[in-house]
Amino acid sequence: MASMHYGTPSSLPSDYALLSRYASARGITNSDEPIDDLHDLTEPTDVLDDILDDVIPNRPAIRRSSFTSPYLRPLQPKLPEPYASRVSVPDEYTPLLVPRIEEEVSPSTDPVHPQSTAKIYRDEFRILSKYTLPVFGTHVLEYSLSIASVISIGHLSTVALAACTLGTMTASVTGYSIIQGLTSTLDTMLPSAWTSPQPQLVGLWTQRMAVVVSGFLIPIYFLWFNAESILLFLHQQPDVAHLAALYLKYASIGLPAYAFNCVSRRYFQSQGLFAVPTQIILVVAPINVILNYLLVWGPEPIALGFIGAPLATAISFNLISIASIVYGIFFVPHTAWHPFCRRSFTSLGVLVRLGMGGVGQTASEWWCWELIGLAASLLGPTVLAAQSVLLVSASTTFQAPFALGVASAVRIGNLLGEQNAHRAGVATNVAMLLALILAGISSALFLIFRNQWGYLFNDDPSVVKLVASILPVVALFQVFDSLSGVSGGILRARGKQFTGALLNLSAYYMLGLPIGLWLAFRRNMGLHGLWYGLTVSLIYGATVGVWLALKTDWNREVQKVQKRLAVDKANWDEDMMREGEGESARV
Repeated sequence: MASMHYGTPSSLPSDYALLSRYASARGITNSDEPIDDLHDLTEPTDVLDDILDDVIPNRPAIRRSSFTSPYLRPLQPKLPEPYASRVSVPDEYTPLLVPRIEEEVSPSTDPVHPQSTAKIYRDEFRILSKYTLPVFGTHVLEYSLSIASVISIGHLSTVALAACTLGTMTASVTGYSIIQGLTSTLDTMLPSAWTSPQPQLVGLWTQRMAVVVSGFLIPIYFLWFNAESILLFLHQQPDVAHLAALYLKYASIGLPAYAFNCVSRRYFQSQGLFAVPTQIILVVAPINVILNYLLVWGPEPIALGFIGAPLATAISFNLISIASIVYGIFFVPHTAWHPFCRRSFTSLGVLVRLGMGGVGQTASEWWCWELIGLAASLLGPTVLAAQSVLLVSASTTFQAPFALGVASAVRIGNLLGEQNAHRAGVATNVAMLLALILAGISSALFLIFRNQWGYLFNDDPSVVKLVASILPVVALFQVFDSLSGVSGGILRARGKQFTGALLNLSAYYMLGLPIGLWLAFRRNMGLHGLWYGLTVSLIYGATVGVWLALKTDWNREVQKVQKRLAVDKANWDEDMMREGEGESARV
C-alpha cells in the first residue's frame, strides 16, 4: 500500500489516511444517528478528535473507552531520533501539531507558568546561532570551489585568467543567479510545510521546484552554448571570448547538479538538518582542489590545461549531488518525502510566480555588483585591482549575514507552520540583533586593519593606499548590508519575494547605480563615488526591509500559511479517498 511509505516514521497525514479508508470501507456518512463503533471510548486525545471531525463532519460528541487495535496503533507513532523524544503524554496544554524540529525549548502555553521574555530571546538567539554556523560553512566552502578554479587558471596566462573571469561572470549572471533566485521560493514553502500536519508536502514542493528549474535550464544552456557570438557582439576580445565560451561549455556539465544542490540543500535545511550540506561539501571541497591540480597542472596524460578547471568544478557539483541523494535515501528519515506522482507537475505556476520574484530579489543585487566592476574597469588598472580587493572582502564578510538570513527564513517558516506567531516575531527581532553583532565584528575588522588589509591581496602601494582610503566606507556599508541580507530572508519566509525584488531594484538601479556613476564620473570621485552610491542603496534597502520585517502582523502570516496548507490538504485528502475507494473496489 502507498501509505506504508509514511508508516516509518508515522505522521498525522498517514493516520488521517488510514482513518479515511476505515470510514470509507465502513460506509460512515454524515448522520444524526449514533455510530455504534464509537460508543465505547472515553477521553479521546485532541488529535484523534480533530481527525475524526474531518472524517465525520457532523458526528455527535461521544466519549469513548476503547478502539479496535489495528486503527489505534498509527495514532501512537514510533518516531526515530530525534523526533521520538518529543512525543509525550498529552494534557490540556499539549499542542495539536507534532513538533518536528528538535530544540531544547519549552513550548508550553501554560498560563500558570508562562515563559519569561528574556528566556524566549535567549532560546531564539541560541537556535539562530546554531542554524547559521553550518549554513555559513556551506556557502564559504561552495565559494571555495570557484576560487580554486580562478587560482589554478590564474597561473596559466593573463588571457586565461581574463577568460576565466569573464566566463564565471557570465555563468553567474545568466545561470547561477537565476537558479538561486528560483530556488529561494522553497524558503517560503518548505519550512512551514515541515512543521505542519503534512510534512510530506516538503517532498512534494521539492519535486515541483525540480520540475520548474529543469524547464529554466533549457534557455540557460542555449545562452551558454552560444556564448562566443554573444560575447563578440558585446565587443569582447576574440581570444578571450573564445576561451570564456569554452569555459562555459565544460561548466555546463555541472549545471543540472548545481540546480539540484540548491534544491536539495533547502530540502535538508527545512527539516533542521543544516549540518548535512556542510558535511557533504566539507568532503568534496578538498577533492575539488585535488581535481583542479590534476586536471590543470597534473601529469601529462591527465592534465587538460584551461578546460581542466571548469571540468573539476562540474565534477565537484555532481559529487555533491550524488552524496546528497545517498544521504537522503539512507541516512535521513523519510517523513518529508512524497512519492513521485502526477501531483509533482501541479501548482507549478505558484512556484514560477514566486520564483521570478526571487530572481528579482537575488539576481538584481548580483547583477549590480557586476556592473560596478565593469564601471571600475573604466577607471584604470589600479582602481580595478582595488575594486577586486574590496569586492572579495565585502563578499566574504557578507556570507555570515546571508547565512543568518537563510537560517531566519527556515526558523520563522517552521514557527509559522507550528502556528506560533509570537515566537516568529521574537525570532525576527533576534535575527536583527544578530545581524548588527555580525556587522559590528566585520566593521571593526576593516577599521582596525585598514592600512594593512590591501597587502593580503596585492603588494602595489598605490592599490593598498586606495583600499585603505575606502575601507571606512566599506565598514559603514557592513551594517546596512547585514541588515538587508537578514531582512531579505525574513521576506522570503513570508512569501514576499516580489516585494524584495521591488526593494532591491529600486535601491540599486534607481538610487545606488545612478548616484555612484554620477559621483564617480561627473564629480570625479572615482572608486569612492561608486562605493558611496552602493552605501546609499543599502541604507535605503536595509531601512525599508527592517521596517517591513518589524511591522509584520505574524498572526496574519500564520493564517496565510494555514490557507496555503489547506489547499494541499484538500488535494491530499481527495487523493487518499480516491485511493481508498480503489482499494475497496479491488477487495
